[in-house]
Amino acid sequence: MEEIGPVTRKRRATSHEIGVTLKLVNGRSTVVESAIGHGDSRTFVTKQNVTGLASTASKEKKKRRNVPSDQLSCHRLQESLLSSSSGYSNYRGVLNWCVVMLVLSNARLFLENLLKYGILVDPIQVVALFVKDPYNMPAVCLVIVSNVFVLVAFYTERRLSVGCFSEHFGLLVHSINLSVILCFPVAVVLMVKSVTPVGGAVALGVYTILFLKLYSYKDVNKWCREMCYAKARSLSRSISCKSASATFNGKNNNLYYFVFAPTLCYELNFPRSPKIRKSFLLRRLCEMLFFTQLLVGLTQQWMVPIIQSSMKPLEDMDLSRMVEHLLRLAVPNHLLWLIFFYTFFHSAMNFVAELLQFGDREFYRDWWNSETVPYFWQNWNIPVHKWCLRHFYKPMLKRGVSKWAGQSAVFLASAFFHEYLVSVPLKMLRPWAFLGMMAQLPLAWFVACFLRGNYGNAAVWISLIIGQPFAVLMYVHDYYVLQHREESAGVGPD
Repeated sequence: MEEIGPVTRKRRATSHEIGVTLKLVNGRSTVVESAIGHGDSRTFVTKQNVTGLASTASKEKKKRRNVPSDQLSCHRLQESLLSSSSGYSNYRGVLNWCVVMLVLSNARLFLENLLKYGILVDPIQVVALFVKDPYNMPAVCLVIVSNVFVLVAFYTERRLSVGCFSEHFGLLVHSINLSVILCFPVAVVLMVKSVTPVGGAVALGVYTILFLKLYSYKDVNKWCREMCYAKARSLSRSISCKSASATFNGKNNNLYYFVFAPTLCYELNFPRSPKIRKSFLLRRLCEMLFFTQLLVGLTQQWMVPIIQSSMKPLEDMDLSRMVEHLLRLAVPNHLLWLIFFYTFFHSAMNFVAELLQFGDREFYRDWWNSETVPYFWQNWNIPVHKWCLRHFYKPMLKRGVSKWAGQSAVFLASAFFHEYLVSVPLKMLRPWAFLGMMAQLPLAWFVACFLRGNYGNAAVWISLIIGQPFAVLMYVHDYYVLQHREESAGVGPD
């Protein structure tokens, strides 16, 4: 404040006097000015203050160098974005999607489907997708057997925490356990003929989730031991390490809570909600029941006839009719994908979180407002994004890998698991899901370089609407051809 006569003026602080932090938000930069409030006045951070704060922060950082607190905790108490209590209201991307869907779709298509094919919904067919023989359910047995791998991981960490296993031997046991988790269900699905494609996909999904959870469990426990050992060395007292180990052993008992919790990142103490809201639980249950029936009905009534009519153009390689069927399939496929997203990521995961009083409900962010491809993949599936960032991407950066190589490696791992969850249950190796994920890299570069704002958002939506039905058609066609050949080879003279 500078007083000149009776007039009091406020002196504006320049950008050189204020600590300015540039933060990239969804492809755009925002300026966040650091300010410290004292009572009714506000004191801006000057150059000298910034220098002093930086030196102090560097000293504190050196003190906490061996304490990876950010690695040990990645959850906080919060509501899901689409919940009424979250206060979120930015649905600009949803409006863009509505415009695209109005252009591509028409209610007349569904009415024509009903008039042409009649009512095709059959609950018995849905049950047959999961179970061929009610007395022989190998997919269910696979899920039950997965409990063995959880016990192996728990026993290994108990032995490591008390010093019975060395770090190298414990790492070997964990590596073997994680490798068997990925390979064992593949062998069962491929060798047992009674495993249906849908049942196999569900079993492999469970094993994939278990693999990611136990990998996080292994890493976090290792970080905790390193923190305890570093603290013991700094104090030069052996008793401190023993007390830390005893406390650490007690925290190991929440493994089964973690296995069922709607997260892939392990912590010693998860944020917990104060109570179970029965009305919230009932709403989520009703949503799951309603949308599950809607998914089944729309799939049988709308998608299956379009896919069946697409086989002939694909066999004849009729390009014009292939494009026509692709566009016809895009509308119901994308609608079902959106219903599945809401059913799984909002209704089902919030239902499980409410039952377990799991506090961190951030299972997704505003991916519908994505103006870049990376922003979509970072925000539509938060549990997987947190796991990749915490256990895959950041460790690679610490080892000297460039950001571009790290991002490419994340997409490569994601492409592997997408193919793993599709090709193995169908019992045929095809590259469509893998290529679809790897194609996101050049698409991300193109959108970032040539498209901005609403154009980038529209490009992301179009890639979702067109890309998925193309992969669906490729897999269904290849599966149809494979099954047709097997049936033809099995028919012959007695």
